[in-house]
Amino acid sequence: QQDYLLPFVEDGTIILIGATTENPYFEVNGALISRSSIFELHPLEKEDIKVLLKRAVYDMEKGMGSYGAVIDEDALDFLADISGGDARNALNAIELGILTTERAIDGKIHITLDVASECIQKRVVRYDKNGDNHYDTISAFIKSMRGSDPDAAIFYLAKLIEAGDIISPCRRLLVIASEDIGLAYPQAISIVKSCVDSCMQLGLPEGRIPLAEATILLATAPKSN
Repeated sequence: QQDYLLPFVEDGTIILIGATTENPYFEVNGALISRSSIFELHPLEKEDIKVLLKRAVYDMEKGMGSYGAVIDEDALDFLADISGGDARNALNAIELGILTTERAIDGKIHITLDVASECIQKRVVRYDKNGDNHYDTISAFIKSMRGSDPDAAIFYLAKLIEAGDIISPCRRLLVIASEDIGLAYPQAISIVKSCVDSCMQLGLPEGRIPLAEATILLATAPKSN
């Protein structure tokens, strides 16, 4: 399908404009890539999100200023941080807070830290099993164990599990046990295999426990040369 576009892009019949959450260097035909300009859009910074939130709360024309709401600084920081650079996520949260919070004695709607935390129950994990986020997270998981950093390894394991992926960490734990630990600690592969089998039999959420134990074991184990 992409090949069919080539001659029309080449002679200018078509001006191809597209947006994708996938990495175009993997998903788009190389010939099309060579005829295109690629622009990467990054998540917004925390300070940018705070500007948007203030506008949403106080701006009478572009925001919800007519509702008479005020937002505490700690609530602003919380929403800006936990939205993960996603403006829509932050704006949805502040809208929900304004529309569902009772007015105080002074007649204002106060968006406190408690109100903000109710509007966003948990951070949205940026993770795509077929995209860059998957490979970046798996890579960080592996490097944390190789670098003997159990805290980081558990963090990335939790991110994988939160995204619903237990197959990838199970496979990587077995690889690390045999490849990076190896004969420096020969019993590691047997222990990790038992943890992986336990995880697969238990399923989630309990399966996270043997996976965490295997991760800590490998992160703190001696590494083979």
